[in-house]
Amino acid sequence: MFVSEELRKSNIAEYLLYMWQVEDTVRAAGLDPDRLYDAVISGSGRSDRECQAWKQWYADIADMMRREGKVEKGHLQVNAGVLDLLSDLHARLVGSGRMEEYRDAYYKALPFIVELRAKKHCPENNELQDCFEFMYGVWMLNLQKKTISGATAQAVDAISKMIAMLASYYRDDKEGRLDLD
Repeated sequence: MFVSEELRKSNIAEYLLYMWQVEDTVRAAGLDPDRLYDAVISGSGRSDRECQAWKQWYADIADMMRREGKVEKGHLQVNAGVLDLLSDLHARLVGSGRMEEYRDAYYKALPFIVELRAKKHCPENNELQDCFEFMYGVWMLNLQKKTISGATAQAVDAISKMIAMLASYYRDDKEGRLDLD
C-alpha cells in the first residue's frame, strides 16, 4: 500500500503535506516517471511489481499535473479539494458551541496566522491554506537540516496543535462520531 493511502486514512493533514511534497518531487524530476524511478523508487527495496505500481502512480500524478496546468506551481485539484474539506470543517468547529478545545487551539494560533497572512499579502488564500503552507515550508526547512527561530518554533507549536486537532476531528467526522450540534 502506498504511503499516501495510509496517510489519507490515518491523518488527513499529513496526507495533504505529503501530497504537496509529491507534487514538488514530480516537478523536480521534470514530470518524468523514469527519472522518478531512478531517484525515488529503485532503491526502495520493494518488489519489481510494487516498484512498477509506484512508477505508474507517479506517472498518473505527472499526467494530472499536466492536464491541470500545475507543471510549474500550484496544487492538484484533488489536493485542493482536501484543503477545502478541511477548511469547511475548521469553520464548523470554530462556529460550534461544543468545540471549546478546538476554538482555544485556534485562538492560540490566531496571532501567528494573522502575522503569516500579513507577510504573505495573499488574500485569495484562506487562513487554513496559509497554515498548511507555513507548516510545509517548515517541514522543507527541517528536511534541509536548517534551523528555525524561536518565534517560528512558537508558531509551529500553536499551528501544528490546531492542525493535529483538525485532522483528528476530520477522522471522527468521516466515521460519523463528530457531533457539532
